[in-house]
Amino acid sequence: MKPIGTVITITLLAAVFGFLPGHISAGNNEGFDERPLIKVPADGKFRVVYDMRSDQVAAGVSRGLYYVRGLFEAYRKQGVKPEQLDIHVVMHGKSAKALLIDETYQTAVDDPFAINPNAKIVGDLIDLGVSVEICHSAMKSKGWLPEDVLPDVAIVHDGYTRLIKLQNDGYAYIGGF
Repeated sequence: MKPIGTVITITLLAAVFGFLPGHISAGNNEGFDERPLIKVPADGKFRVVYDMRSDQVAAGVSRGLYYVRGLFEAYRKQGVKPEQLDIHVVMHGKSAKALLIDETYQTAVDDPFAINPNAKIVGDLIDLGVSVEICHSAMKSKGWLPEDVLPDVAIVHDGYTRLIKLQNDGYAYIGGF
């Protein structure tokens, strides 16, 4: 093991003679701005399917829906327009209650005054071209009918076979929600 003084001396000499990267020897942020970011092609087409089964919340709405909205922003920053994205959100299990109209949502959360906080983000995503989908099996298990679901939400037979179909069709899978 080298004495600490030797290590410091070698480091200082390397810095003085330019053997270390500029951002270390110069004591500033030089070099970081010159490092290229890997980006997606701005003219690309992107197909994504989100697997949502949790009822976790972020920023007052479904965590999964929050992240879907964030994906649009990430792509926008790279020059990709919403029409270049083909996104499906398959909601099953506990996450499905995010797709209910207020009256049914109130019963689902056991609060007669509750308003579904997800209704706006669901509408916004649908307006952006996202296919928001609810699992019929989850609906059936809770006694929900098609009229209990927010407008323009698609009803799929079941979440798992839908996810498999979309992955077989080449959609990138994003889970964990």
